[in-house]
Amino acid sequence: MKKKNIIISSKFIGLLIFLFLTSFLTIRSFKEVKLDDLFIEGDEFITKKDLIDNSSLIFPTKLIFIKTSYLEKELKENLSLKNISINRRLIPFQLKIYLQTRIPLAYAESKKLDRKFYGYVDSEGIFIPKEFASIKEKNIYPIKIIGWKKNYAEIVSKIFKFYENNINDLELINIASNEFIFIEEKVLKKILLGYEHSKLDTQLNLIPEIKKQLKQKNILKNLESLDITDPNNPTIKVFKP
Repeated sequence: MKKKNIIISSKFIGLLIFLFLTSFLTIRSFKEVKLDDLFIEGDEFITKKDLIDNSSLIFPTKLIFIKTSYLEKELKENLSLKNISINRRLIPFQLKIYLQTRIPLAYAESKKLDRKFYGYVDSEGIFIPKEFASIKEKNIYPIKIIGWKKNYAEIVSKIFKFYENNINDLELINIASNEFIFIEEKVLKKILLGYEHSKLDTQLNLIPEIKKQLKQKNILKNLESLDITDPNNPTIKVFKP
């Protein structure tokens, strides 16, 4: 009988502890998060002010009402982040934000509603506004992207990848308002890619062979441009003194 009472008492104590913890955590989840409860990890370059100014996050607000998934999507887009994770913590009580910024590789200009925006792009071709770019000069190549648009990020990334072993040869990627693309490099000068972006892989793969042929024929020094808008019929323009 005594043993049975001990078992019942243990279960009762366990139930009390469970109820206490449940109540405690529920109360804390409805507690208001203040600015001092916000903690950022991953990059000191992004500040609390940056997070607040570029999201719908308002302080104070109850922890349970913070929509972490929505905030992650919002901040990743507005701050051009590579990765972000937002956690609501009850013990210790805090809103923890882990973020990973993008590494700028080249200078870029973008235009929206007749207004120019200046910044950088990373290896994935994603635009990073200059105010949110963590700059390490040794990582910035003397390449400029003019006319960057979101739907051209993959194209920029492909061009970067093509030149990755000779990245210093690439000087410019120009995306015109009418979607015509050309690039400039040190050896072939100006390379016209045109409007049919689905042919980009084929066009890029032609460049090494054309470069080799022109070098053998000693034409490179007088070359002004290479037109591969039609990959089946490449043409060159040479300078005639």
